[in-house]
Amino acid sequence: MAFIDNGHGVTEQAKSRLFVPFFTTKAGGSGIGLSLAKQIMLSHGGNIEVESAPEQGFEAILRFNS
Repeated sequence: MAFIDNGHGVTEQAKSRLFVPFFTTKAGGSGIGLSLAKQIMLSHGGNIEVESAPEQGFEAILRFNS
């Protein structure tokens, strides 16, 4: 399953930190969302991957293992 937007995307530097708790690229963001989502996916045997580049949008790929 994938979630895609056509927003600004993120830099490689930010991409490497997206799942670090409290890291955010948004003014006023808490930095909890992606780190919590990844922990939930991992605890259920899945994973989250990210594809993004500046000015090329953002895609979060959720992989569920059965």
